[in-house]
Amino acid sequence: MCLIPLLTRREILEILIKGLQRLEYRGYDSAGVGIDGGNSKDWETNAKSIQLIKQRGKVKALDEEIHKQQDIDLDVEFDVHLGIAHTRWATHGVPSPINSHPHRSDKTNEFIVIHNGIVTNYKDLRKFLDSKGYEFESETDTETIAKLVKYMYDNRENDDISFTTLVERVTQQLVGTSCLCVLHLAGGTLSYCRLGGSPMLIGVRSDHKLSTDHIPVLYRSCKFKSLSQMLSLFKCTITTVSCSTAKDKKGCSTLPRAAQDTCLFPVDEKAVEYYFASDASAVIEHTNRVIYLEDDDVAAVVDGRLSIHRIKRTAGDYPARAIQTLQLELQQLMKGNFSSFMQKEIFEQPESVVNTMRGRVNFDNDTVTLGGLKDHIKEIQRCRRLILIACGTSYHAGVATRQVLEELTELPVMVELASDFLDRNTPVFRDDVCFFISQSGETADSLMALRYCKERGALTVGITNTVGSSISRETDCGVHINAGPEIGVASTKAYTSQFVALVMFALLMCDDRKSVQPRRREIIHGLKVLPDLIKEVLSLDNEIRKLAEELFQQKSVLIMGRGYNYATCLEGALKIKEITYMHSEGILAGELKHGPLALVDKVMPVIMIIMRDHTYVKCQNALQQVVARQGRPIVICDEDDYETIKNSSSTIKVPHCVDCLQGILSVIPLQLLSFHLAVLRGYDVDCPRNLAKSVTVE
Repeated sequence: MCLIPLLTRREILEILIKGLQRLEYRGYDSAGVGIDGGNSKDWETNAKSIQLIKQRGKVKALDEEIHKQQDIDLDVEFDVHLGIAHTRWATHGVPSPINSHPHRSDKTNEFIVIHNGIVTNYKDLRKFLDSKGYEFESETDTETIAKLVKYMYDNRENDDISFTTLVERVTQQLVGTSCLCVLHLAGGTLSYCRLGGSPMLIGVRSDHKLSTDHIPVLYRSCKFKSLSQMLSLFKCTITTVSCSTAKDKKGCSTLPRAAQDTCLFPVDEKAVEYYFASDASAVIEHTNRVIYLEDDDVAAVVDGRLSIHRIKRTAGDYPARAIQTLQLELQQLMKGNFSSFMQKEIFEQPESVVNTMRGRVNFDNDTVTLGGLKDHIKEIQRCRRLILIACGTSYHAGVATRQVLEELTELPVMVELASDFLDRNTPVFRDDVCFFISQSGETADSLMALRYCKERGALTVGITNTVGSSISRETDCGVHINAGPEIGVASTKAYTSQFVALVMFALLMCDDRKSVQPRRREIIHGLKVLPDLIKEVLSLDNEIRKLAEELFQQKSVLIMGRGYNYATCLEGALKIKEITYMHSEGILAGELKHGPLALVDKVMPVIMIIMRDHTYVKCQNALQQVVARQGRPIVICDEDDYETIKNSSSTIKVPHCVDCLQGILSVIPLQLLSFHLAVLRGYDVDCPRNLAKSVTVE
């Protein structure tokens, strides 16, 4: 959403569409826009109608649909415009134009809603609204919000109730993890709410000085609870003030000082643009100045001014939201010479692991510094247990580093899937330290597990790739992995950077233990040479593409390993599942004879990871078991492991590194293999079906 001075409708739509395309990794089964439907420069004339354009499929299909519209004048100019757009990852209702966002309150499009997340009590709300005569068009939970706004608006006690108050009352009836935008074009107002679990930021652009760099947060003076109280809700008020219009400078200046500070507006009546988005990538082309919303924040733009309100006051609330300056640059989001973001991100790994270590590992004196943990490291060293909690690829990063963490910290280490962790009501104690690993920092299951652990008094540590994310803000301390933007849905460079970040933490934990200093120096030297070794692995790209040409018509693949490389098997299998849609399974080689061996025959592709570490002899035994069943394994091994190379018909040879880092080198061939398999099978590697990059729902 943006307030844009003197732009044509064509330019406005281009801004919305480009923003959606940058967010398409979050969802891409359908998309839609909501803009004014008039062709006049006069705001009041245009405000009488909103036009919705929605289409199934990717944003490109929506763009094509927009240009098919015969009744839209793309060249008309606007002084002020409110527009919203949304790209969807389906939760309720199949992908279709009618289920796409934005959703409307009625056939007049009086209120328009877009929404990330899930409303878990939507069935109760829908039943209530059905009984009041409201007609639903879609199968979605989001349409319930639009109808509820309309119901509350129709039943308001007087015409003086502000739109912001109305939206806050609506949010009090919603249960779930949501971030929603409500547009009332007739009133020239828009309100954005973050209710938990879904990220939201506001980009602010002005060529002139703003009235403030901090926006005070306002609170309601009373609250309400249930649907049965709806008709009596309208007795409470919001402790807020509003300025009249963006051009009425005199009117604003007569307000008390505190009241003036509740709004963000440019000095001297100059234009300002606001961009509401779920990720900075959508707005970075226009501005690098952003405000991050917290859970239960409601941001409203009324008459060209932005204000922020809180639905409820909680302990530890910060009284203002600061405008932050992002370091992200637009070129970081572009594909460059690569065919896809995933391919680009695979080949960025020599640089991304350096960025993870930069300023943290001193190779001259073998020291590790993690500034985000500095104030809590003594407390962490005194803990009784480490718990690593994550989902998907981030979970595999925990599995990959569990062994070295146990070795160097001498603490018990649990690695937990966040959803299962909550389902079991896992016991958590005050002397536990809980790590939450997430590329986006917004993973819903991990966030809920974080809040569960905080309630039980555990120290919480975030390992994320996104500054300002929910996990980075809600944890007690943490490490930003600095991998750079990752757009491809199938995570690659974030995995290896999470891996390195956790190894650095293990090194930090034992820096004062003399008995492990030789081991520490060995690992630190391994980190020093790691970027160059990754480059060597990436040079195998053509060889791996030829292997993919032999395998892409297969229906299934098994990946086996043990020790440090078991996590590599899990992660490699996940990558193949995600983007090639082949069945793939990561198997602990030690469990081969306990069932999985029944799958092995002369047809089934079997990839085995055999490295010269403490599991080498056992992995050789597993290899012989596969060969004895007429299997023809493809072996990923050390480049100087001549015995394995001699006894295997097909090998991928990677350079040798210290054992606990070898998983970084052995996973890259599997990333490349999954990429080439997907391309050969004709699939979009950046946007695999049914998936989204940031999983903000349970």
